[in-house]
Amino acid sequence: MAEKRWSYKPVPDREIVNSLAKELSVEDTLASMLVQRGIYDFEQAKNFFRPQLQHLHDPFLMADMAKAVERLNEAISQNQKILIYGDYDVDGTTAVALLYGFLSTFYTNLEYYNPDRYTEGYGVSLQGIEWAAEQGVSLIICLDCGIKAQDKVKIAKEQYQIDFIVCDHHEPDDHLPEAIAVLDPKRKDCAYPYKELTGNGVGFKLLQAYCLKNSIPLEKLYEFIDLCVVSIAADIVPITGENRVLAYYGLKKLNENPRIGLKALKEVAGFTSNMTIENVVFILGPRINAAGRIKHAKAAVKLLLSDNFDEALAFAHEIQKHNVERRGHDTRMTEEALSMIEKDDWLVNNAKSTVLYREDWHKGVIGIVASRCIEKYHRPTIIFTKTKETMAAGSARSVSGFDLYAAIEECSHLLEQFGGHKHAAGMTLTIDNIRPFQQEFDRIVSKYITEEQLIPVISIDLKVRLADITPKFFRIINQMAPFGPENMQPVFVTENLTLKYTPRVMKEKHLKLELFEEQTGAVFTAVGFGMVEEHYRKLVEQKYFRVAYQLEENTFNNKTTLQLMLKDIKY
Repeated sequence: MAEKRWSYKPVPDREIVNSLAKELSVEDTLASMLVQRGIYDFEQAKNFFRPQLQHLHDPFLMADMAKAVERLNEAISQNQKILIYGDYDVDGTTAVALLYGFLSTFYTNLEYYNPDRYTEGYGVSLQGIEWAAEQGVSLIICLDCGIKAQDKVKIAKEQYQIDFIVCDHHEPDDHLPEAIAVLDPKRKDCAYPYKELTGNGVGFKLLQAYCLKNSIPLEKLYEFIDLCVVSIAADIVPITGENRVLAYYGLKKLNENPRIGLKALKEVAGFTSNMTIENVVFILGPRINAAGRIKHAKAAVKLLLSDNFDEALAFAHEIQKHNVERRGHDTRMTEEALSMIEKDDWLVNNAKSTVLYREDWHKGVIGIVASRCIEKYHRPTIIFTKTKETMAAGSARSVSGFDLYAAIEECSHLLEQFGGHKHAAGMTLTIDNIRPFQQEFDRIVSKYITEEQLIPVISIDLKVRLADITPKFFRIINQMAPFGPENMQPVFVTENLTLKYTPRVMKEKHLKLELFEEQTGAVFTAVGFGMVEEHYRKLVEQKYFRVAYQLEENTFNNKTTLQLMLKDIKY
């Protein structure tokens, strides 16, 4: 197991911390964590701990928003057929369910469409445009895709007289599609103050603007906010700014009064307690994604739009079956991928990246396999599979701090097409180009990646004593949720610890420790999953050590106590 690097967040200025601690009546430790998150005064702390829907920005600050609303109003007033077109992943399917679901409460001349991952591929397809033309569609609103569909948007307009409103959040090219409106906060000429929305989030802003323009109570839109949090969690975007507000209220709705489809999905997954962002990522996200990975994303949209619980349960069971099949592919392909790396001396000893190809790998699972490879070989990874006679599709994942998109862009002369962002991307190329691409990509990665970026990192918030960890301390930390990128659940380090008893081994792999802090006499239970092999012997041999951990509650025999969830141990 590779040694992990502990990266400590900068310790904030003592005066600022003291001033905030006084203003909020909290301990310095908590004030320090808030300053680390950019919170310096009472007002900012209030907005952070108590997000309000009125904190959402004016949607008309987004470039082209007025044009988009005007065209949508025109379509509705003239009873034109509107097609809601979305990508096949969680962000795309939840976005389609959001727009179609909201508009269908008062407008019926609507259709929705998700491309087939295998026959059409990512983004706006010619097949989709031709289908729209056959249905008599006048306006396509595309979600979580379209920013690079210059040629498709042009064909739709010139050949079929179909207008486009693009709602996307991916990096645009220098030339935008010639759509009626291109809504993307990452446009260079867009002054919108928050840049990290999902595709679903951009769709939400369009509906917010539509409501404001037409004096529709925003409460009607907020009924769909649980779809926003599912996209935010699954797309791994920062939980800051507007995403934090949408995630906060989305989780509230998901836990108190979710839409029928999400309620059915939770039930089929056997999940009964309150969901966190992490639960959405690992429980709801993969199941919704499985529809598009194994069969067709339409099944996920049908589930999310369902208003009959029995019908929704049937869809959820179908999706659950797809998810079980997806897990089978995932396990087999991951084993094959890791075996390919281990047998290749260059990949093991010299490469700074992983690029693998097998023609029989399941296209719907290659992104997951890329992530699994990174868990063992911590470096940018791309997994390719055959799609047509001479073509392959790839899914790429990055490591913390490395701009994957920029590296792929430098190899674009070997690609047919590509798209994505810093952390994840997709691409197609000819099979003949895979080997040259592998060499060129590794050359580019080697040029830019630092040695530090190739070591798994644990980001540490603060050093604390065990004696400082109280139920009140834990309660306030919990109020910092929802946790996710750029507002992760805090990780603490405590030093100079020793064991009160011999380590306990659970299920041959996991450690249970009673940690003792001699200076203060504090004792805490700690659990370390999968840590036996690496740490048992060292713990028995070493007297003192330090641990990195998160806090959680453990309820056993109706008694709730705080325990430490170990991330790493150093000696």
